[in-house]
Amino acid sequence: MSAQNPPLSGEIDLADAVIVALGANDKGQFATCQQGLERALEQLEASGCRIIARSDWWESAAWPNPSDPPFINGVIVIETEHSPKALMALLSRIEDRLGRVRSVRNAPRTLDLDLIAYGRVTDDLDGLYLPHPRAEERLFVMGPLAQIAPHWRHPLSHKTAQALAASATVGRDAKPVI
Repeated sequence: MSAQNPPLSGEIDLADAVIVALGANDKGQFATCQQGLERALEQLEASGCRIIARSDWWESAAWPNPSDPPFINGVIVIETEHSPKALMALLSRIEDRLGRVRSVRNAPRTLDLDLIAYGRVTDDLDGLYLPHPRAEERLFVMGPLAQIAPHWRHPLSHKTAQALAASATVGRDAKPVI
């Protein structure tokens, strides 16, 4: 873990954490996928989201089609005044602004922003399922989250991010980019 990304401690209540996952495997208009992801972070902050912690960038084979370009992923913990639905709408607008084209499911993309958890909310908010229904299976989400918030507990299973990373079944090749 890099020195700029220490794990969270008692400074925030992890039960109230708002967690966003970022990913890309198509650099689009940027020189690298990481540049596009960094731009997304800038736009989130400019829209009133304060980044409290961020993981390193992680790389993994594309899923479900490993012949697509590899993914770069990361996770952030934020503070925001946006409601879950408003935050999801903001994430979608940022994806659109940075060139995301929605074609077929799981196609390569310039940006994928997912709301993983919004505190203790466990609900279907008109199609927005919280916590994210598949995040706990994905090492490319739980690995970066365990890097910055190893003791965060999933609102439904109550397993820690560290335990979920160890048991993840999708993206088992995910590792920090060096």
